[in-house]
Order: sequence, then C-alpha cells, then structure tokens
Amino acid sequence: MTPLPVIPNRVRDRIRKTLPSPGAAACGALLWAAAMGASALVNLLLDDWETPAKIRFVSLLYAAGGALAFPVGLFLARLVSLGRHWQVALAAAFVCLLATTISFTGGLFALHYRSYYAQWHEPALTIAWSIQFVHTVATAFYQFIVLGIRLYFPLGFIALALASIWFARQQR
Repeated sequence: MTPLPVIPNRVRDRIRKTLPSPGAAACGALLWAAAMGASALVNLLLDDWETPAKIRFVSLLYAAGGALAFPVGLFLARLVSLGRHWQVALAAAFVCLLATTISFTGGLFALHYRSYYAQWHEPALTIAWSIQFVHTVATAFYQFIVLGIRLYFPLGFIALALASIWFARQQR
C-alpha cells in the first residue's frame, strides 16, 4: 500500500483556518443562489424574454451556479486574505466571488449547451468527439461571457458588493 503524501503542518493549518463552517457555506450558498437567480429573473422579465419555461430554466441555472460558486469563492477569498488588512479581504471577496460565480454558471451553461449538440457529435471518447467537446464547451463559455454576464447587472453586482463588504467585516 502506498503511503499518503505528507502535507506540511503550515499548509494544513492554513487550509483548516480558511475552510468556512458548513453553516456559513450552506446559508451563504442559499442566499447567493437566491440573489443570482433573482438577478437573472428580473432582467429576463424586464426584457420580456422568450417563454415562462425558458425564463424559469435560465433563472434556475443562474441560481445553481451561484449555489455551487459561493462556498468555493468564500474559501478562496479567505485563503487569499488570511491575516491581511480589511482592504485585501474586500478585494479578495469581490474577485473570488465574481470569478467563481461566472465560472460555475458558465460551466453549467456549457454543459447544457453541450448536451444539446451531443446528438450531432461522434461517439464518446474518440479523437473527433474530444475535439468537438472542447470546441463546443469553449464556444458555450464564450457565448455565456458575451451574452450571459449582463444578467448579473444591476442586482447581482449589488449583491456582490454587499457580500464583499460582509466578508471584509467578518475578517476584521
């Protein structure tokens, strides 16, 4: 049996200190999901977009992306700002929550996009399929960046600012 690699105590302690409590992660994920879903919902309703079923699906996609992103973003922000000034904590929370929210929601969008185009792709795990998979996911993520980020404004941006301020106050 191969022994597990030894992680230095300093690294293990830093990771232990930065892990959010399960309650904070779960509560924050629910609130963040509600804020991101509401932001998309309000924008889509104001634009009189498509059908109610599609509006509901996109709003739930944004909420799911927010729910998955919050614990990771919180962990990364705590990792970056541990033991630093509140300004660093504010910036870390802003950047980490923004990046993880866009990444997770864009990733979910890419998976849904890829599932639609899967019927025209080659059999799984072939070279042609791999190329098609990479190009489809890259195209979907690009499309999300160009068209989907606008659904975060203004409510998502306000929620991001409030969450960053909350995080900076917690770090003091």
